[in-house]
Amino acid sequence: MKDLVIFGAGGLGREMLFQMQEYNKHGGEYRILGFADDNLQGQQADDFPVLCGCDGLLARQSDTCVLLALGSPRARRAVYEKLCRNPHLSFPTVIAPGAVCSERVRFGKGCIVGFCASITVDITLGDFVLVSNGCNIGHDAQLDDFVTLYPGVHISGNVHLGAGCEMGVGSSIIQGLSVGEESIVGAGAAVVRNIPAHCTAVGVPAKPIRYHAKQI
Repeated sequence: MKDLVIFGAGGLGREMLFQMQEYNKHGGEYRILGFADDNLQGQQADDFPVLCGCDGLLARQSDTCVLLALGSPRARRAVYEKLCRNPHLSFPTVIAPGAVCSERVRFGKGCIVGFCASITVDITLGDFVLVSNGCNIGHDAQLDDFVTLYPGVHISGNVHLGAGCEMGVGSSIIQGLSVGEESIVGAGAAVVRNIPAHCTAVGVPAKPIRYHAKQI
């Protein structure tokens, strides 16, 4: 059994606790120790303790798997950049029971794939990509590091999502298009033309409504 700590004791963290409990029922190998969260140390989340924050994990001297259960790409990257200094910590990729992933999917480290997700063929996911429940990703898609797909996102074939971008709940993108790095596509939006980097795009069809400075 591998020791596991879930970083983030909010709603996504508690969902990941449930996912890992289900994973273990299907032959998984993780001993769930509890949560880590800088803001909730000493509290409980779904009957598991919030053991520590970043400093506590940095001080660990035993091999520990860490699951970054943070929806924000910026937050995931910031925590990883702190924790990667401890060689005893590792960041597994975890796939929920019932998710469908072909053997021709390449995963980076620290990815999370939720329940009922479908990831088909010749797809590349970078490090710390979050694919939430009920998402579909078509052939030949490329999702760069720290991309977040919120629940129910539909990605057509040959799509490129730049590093740190976010696709809102129920959004979609047609084949052959791209979303630039750190851009945010709003809930329910339909991307039918390329979306540039560092913007927020909403609507059907999705159009940029504001631009922002590079964050990560």
